[in-house]
Amino acid sequence: MTKQVAVILAGCGVFDGSEIYETTLTLLRLDQLGIGYRCFAPDIEQLHVINHATHEVAEGQTRNVLEEAARLARGDISPLSELEADEFDAVIVPGGFGVAKNLSDFATAGDSMDVIEPLKEALAGFREDAKPIGLMCIAPVMAPRLLGEGIAVTVGHDPSVSGAISAMGGLHRSCGVEDIMVDFENRVVSTPAYMLATRISEAATGIFKLVDRIDEMMG
Repeated sequence: MTKQVAVILAGCGVFDGSEIYETTLTLLRLDQLGIGYRCFAPDIEQLHVINHATHEVAEGQTRNVLEEAARLARGDISPLSELEADEFDAVIVPGGFGVAKNLSDFATAGDSMDVIEPLKEALAGFREDAKPIGLMCIAPVMAPRLLGEGIAVTVGHDPSVSGAISAMGGLHRSCGVEDIMVDFENRVVSTPAYMLATRISEAATGIFKLVDRIDEMMG
Protein backbone atom coordinates (compact mmCIF):
# COMPACT_ATOMS: atom_id res chain seq x y z
CA MET A 1 0.00 0.00 0.00
CA THR A 2 1.24 3.50 -0.90
CA LYS A 3 1.77 5.80 2.07
CA GLN A 4 -0.91 8.49 2.32
CA VAL A 5 -0.53 11.99 3.76
CA ALA A 6 -3.29 14.49 4.51
CA VAL A 7 -2.37 18.12 3.68
CA ILE A 8 -4.46 20.76 5.47
CA LEU A 9 -4.87 24.11 3.73
CA ALA A 10 -6.13 27.50 4.93
CA GLY A 11 -7.07 29.22 1.66
CA CYS A 12 -4.86 30.41 -1.18
CA GLY A 13 -2.32 33.21 -0.84
CA VAL A 14 0.34 34.15 1.68
CA PHE A 15 -1.51 37.06 3.31
CA ASP A 16 -4.94 35.51 3.84
CA GLY A 17 -4.62 31.79 3.08
CA SER A 18 -2.05 29.04 2.62
CA GLU A 19 1.39 30.04 1.35
CA ILE A 20 1.39 28.92 -2.28
CA TYR A 21 5.09 28.06 -2.60
CA GLU A 22 5.11 26.13 0.68
CA THR A 23 2.06 24.13 -0.36
CA THR A 24 3.39 23.44 -3.86
CA LEU A 25 6.81 22.40 -2.57
CA THR A 26 5.15 20.05 -0.08
CA LEU A 27 3.03 18.40 -2.75
CA LEU A 28 6.00 18.22 -5.12
CA ARG A 29 8.18 16.43 -2.57
CA LEU A 30 5.43 14.00 -1.61
CA ASP A 31 4.97 13.14 -5.28
CA GLN A 32 8.72 12.77 -5.87
CA LEU A 33 8.84 10.26 -3.01
CA GLY A 34 5.87 8.31 -4.40
CA ILE A 35 3.66 9.24 -1.44
CA GLY A 36 -0.06 9.70 -2.01
CA TYR A 37 -1.77 12.79 -0.62
CA ARG A 38 -5.15 14.44 -0.28
CA CYS A 39 -5.83 18.10 0.48
CA PHE A 40 -8.40 19.28 3.01
CA ALA A 41 -9.63 22.72 4.10
CA PRO A 42 -12.41 24.01 6.37
CA ASP A 43 -15.66 25.04 4.67
CA ILE A 44 -15.79 28.47 6.30
CA GLU A 45 -15.45 32.11 5.35
CA GLN A 46 -12.00 33.72 5.46
CA LEU A 47 -11.34 36.27 8.19
CA HIS A 48 -10.87 38.82 5.40
CA VAL A 49 -9.58 39.11 1.83
CA ILE A 50 -6.20 40.71 1.16
CA ASN A 51 -5.33 42.36 -2.16
CA HIS A 52 -1.94 40.73 -2.69
CA ALA A 53 -0.81 43.53 -5.03
CA THR A 54 -1.31 46.25 -2.43
CA HIS A 55 -1.25 44.18 0.80
CA GLU A 56 -4.45 46.01 1.81
CA VAL A 57 -7.71 44.49 3.02
CA ALA A 58 -10.21 44.29 0.14
CA GLU A 59 -13.19 45.87 1.86
CA GLY A 60 -16.56 44.27 1.17
CA GLN A 61 -15.09 41.08 -0.33
CA THR A 62 -15.65 37.63 1.13
CA ARG A 63 -14.12 34.31 0.14
CA ASN A 64 -14.61 30.73 1.26
CA VAL A 65 -11.51 28.93 2.60
CA LEU A 66 -12.38 25.59 0.99
CA GLU A 67 -13.11 27.18 -2.40
CA GLU A 68 -9.87 29.19 -2.32
CA ALA A 69 -7.79 26.19 -1.21
CA ALA A 70 -9.29 24.23 -4.11
CA ARG A 71 -7.27 26.51 -6.41
CA LEU A 72 -4.07 25.13 -4.87
CA ALA A 73 -5.31 21.54 -5.04
CA ARG A 74 -6.43 21.87 -8.67
CA GLY A 75 -9.97 21.21 -7.50
CA ASP A 76 -9.12 17.90 -5.84
CA ILE A 77 -9.97 18.73 -2.23
CA SER A 78 -12.30 17.68 0.58
CA PRO A 79 -13.87 19.54 3.52
CA LEU A 80 -11.76 19.31 6.67
CA SER A 81 -14.74 17.75 8.46
CA GLU A 82 -14.28 14.65 6.29
CA LEU A 83 -10.66 14.03 7.30
CA GLU A 84 -10.34 10.69 9.09
CA ALA A 85 -6.93 10.02 10.62
CA ASP A 86 -7.22 6.26 10.18
CA GLU A 87 -7.18 6.75 6.38
CA PHE A 88 -3.77 8.47 6.45
CA ASP A 89 -0.25 7.77 7.70
CA ALA A 90 0.68 11.39 8.49
CA VAL A 91 -0.56 14.98 8.22
CA ILE A 92 1.18 18.19 7.10
CA VAL A 93 0.03 21.80 7.57
CA PRO A 94 1.80 24.37 5.34
CA GLY A 95 2.01 27.97 6.54
CA GLY A 96 0.69 31.30 5.35
CA PHE A 97 -1.32 33.88 7.28
CA GLY A 98 -4.47 31.82 6.70
CA VAL A 99 -3.18 29.55 9.48
CA ALA A 100 -3.26 32.50 11.88
CA LYS A 101 -6.50 33.94 10.48
CA ASN A 102 -8.67 31.03 9.30
CA LEU A 103 -7.42 27.87 11.05
CA SER A 104 -6.93 29.82 14.27
CA ASP A 105 -7.32 33.37 15.60
CA PHE A 106 -3.64 33.86 16.44
CA ALA A 107 -3.48 36.95 14.20
CA THR A 108 -5.98 38.76 16.43
CA ALA A 109 -5.75 36.93 19.79
CA GLY A 110 -2.01 36.20 20.15
CA ASP A 111 -1.27 33.72 22.93
CA SER A 112 -4.95 33.76 23.92
CA MET A 113 -5.62 32.11 20.58
CA ASP A 114 -7.86 29.18 19.85
CA VAL A 115 -7.91 26.74 16.95
CA ILE A 116 -11.05 25.93 14.95
CA GLU A 117 -12.89 22.83 16.13
CA PRO A 118 -12.71 20.87 12.84
CA LEU A 119 -8.91 21.14 12.94
CA LYS A 120 -8.75 20.00 16.57
CA GLU A 121 -10.95 17.02 15.75
CA ALA A 122 -8.96 16.12 12.64
CA LEU A 123 -5.58 16.27 14.40
CA ALA A 124 -6.74 14.41 17.52
CA GLY A 125 -6.71 11.07 15.69
CA PHE A 126 -3.18 11.57 14.37
CA ARG A 127 -1.99 12.51 17.87
CA GLU A 128 -3.68 9.52 19.52
CA ASP A 129 -2.23 7.09 16.97
CA ALA A 130 1.27 8.67 17.17
CA LYS A 131 1.25 9.40 13.45
CA PRO A 132 3.76 12.01 12.23
CA ILE A 133 2.59 15.63 12.11
CA GLY A 134 4.40 18.23 9.98
CA LEU A 135 4.01 21.96 10.66
CA MET A 136 5.71 24.70 8.67
CA CYS A 137 6.14 28.47 8.79
CA ILE A 138 3.59 29.95 11.25
CA ALA A 139 1.68 26.65 11.71
CA PRO A 140 3.82 25.48 14.68
CA VAL A 141 2.26 28.27 16.77
CA MET A 142 -0.87 26.08 16.91
CA ALA A 143 0.96 23.10 18.44
CA PRO A 144 0.19 23.83 22.13
CA ARG A 145 -3.52 24.33 21.42
CA LEU A 146 -3.77 21.46 18.93
CA LEU A 147 -1.53 18.83 20.44
CA GLY A 148 -0.93 19.80 24.07
CA GLU A 149 1.86 21.39 26.08
CA GLY A 150 5.53 20.46 26.09
CA ILE A 151 5.95 19.86 22.35
CA ALA A 152 9.11 21.24 20.75
CA VAL A 153 8.64 23.18 17.51
CA THR A 154 10.33 25.96 15.56
CA VAL A 155 9.24 29.07 13.68
CA GLY A 156 12.87 30.05 13.13
CA HIS A 157 13.73 32.76 15.64
CA ASP A 158 10.85 35.24 15.60
CA PRO A 159 10.70 36.58 19.19
CA SER A 160 7.00 37.44 19.28
CA VAL A 161 5.79 34.13 17.83
CA SER A 162 8.28 32.03 19.79
CA GLY A 163 7.24 33.94 22.92
CA ALA A 164 3.60 33.12 22.25
CA ILE A 165 4.45 29.43 21.83
CA SER A 166 6.23 29.48 25.19
CA ALA A 167 3.37 31.37 26.86
CA MET A 168 0.94 28.66 25.75
CA GLY A 169 3.09 25.88 27.17
CA GLY A 170 4.99 24.89 24.05
CA LEU A 171 8.75 24.60 23.64
CA HIS A 172 10.34 26.75 20.96
CA ARG A 173 13.69 25.87 19.42
CA SER A 174 15.59 28.30 17.18
CA CYS A 175 16.29 26.92 13.73
CA GLY A 176 17.77 28.03 10.42
CA VAL A 177 15.64 28.35 7.29
CA GLU A 178 17.16 25.28 5.66
CA ASP A 179 16.75 22.97 8.64
CA ILE A 180 14.03 21.20 10.64
CA MET A 181 13.11 20.66 14.27
CA VAL A 182 12.08 17.11 15.17
CA ASP A 183 10.28 16.26 18.42
CA PHE A 184 10.78 12.50 18.25
CA GLU A 185 8.74 11.72 21.37
CA ASN A 186 5.67 13.58 20.12
CA ARG A 187 6.24 12.77 16.43
CA VAL A 188 6.11 16.42 15.34
CA VAL A 189 8.38 17.91 12.65
CA SER A 190 8.57 21.67 11.93
CA THR A 191 10.54 24.02 9.69
CA PRO A 192 10.64 27.85 9.44
CA ALA A 193 10.01 28.07 5.66
CA TYR A 194 8.81 31.62 4.85
CA MET A 195 9.13 32.78 8.44
CA LEU A 196 12.77 33.14 7.35
CA ALA A 197 13.09 32.30 3.66
CA THR A 198 14.07 35.05 1.26
CA ARG A 199 14.07 32.78 -1.81
CA ILE A 200 11.98 29.81 -2.89
CA SER A 201 15.08 27.61 -2.95
CA GLU A 202 15.71 28.33 0.75
CA ALA A 203 12.16 27.37 1.61
CA ALA A 204 12.47 24.25 -0.54
CA THR A 205 15.48 22.91 1.35
CA GLY A 206 13.74 22.93 4.73
CA ILE A 207 10.39 21.77 3.36
CA PHE A 208 11.98 18.86 1.50
CA LYS A 209 13.81 17.87 4.71
CA LEU A 210 10.52 17.99 6.62
CA VAL A 211 8.73 15.78 4.07
CA ASP A 212 11.70 13.40 3.94
CA ARG A 213 11.66 13.05 7.74
CA ILE A 214 7.90 12.50 7.76
CA ASP A 215 8.48 9.75 5.17
CA GLU A 216 11.08 8.09 7.40
CA MET A 217 8.78 8.32 10.45
CA MET A 218 5.93 6.67 8.58
CA GLY A 219 8.21 3.63 8.23
